[in-house]
Amino acid sequence: MSKAGGGRKRSASGRDRRSRAQEPDGEGGPDEAVTFITETVADLVELAKRHKLEILGYLLAMVQLEAEERLRLRSRRKLS
Repeated sequence: MSKAGGGRKRSASGRDRRSRAQEPDGEGGPDEAVTFITETVADLVELAKRHKLEILGYLLAMVQLEAEERLRLRSRRKLS
């Protein structure tokens, strides 16, 4: 099965090798990124469930759990 043209294009490297200290203004740091991912994935999980996309919903739920765990661990370290 092949796709006919169109679709999204991937960036050449797929990864940004800049250090966290080199992040452009306005993009926030890792805490903001994890918070954004957690909130966004929660919406995607609901969308997948609504459309009965079981495997996709399961995988997104795993991403959500991982992001929530990272948030929990980061906030715990900050309290120490």
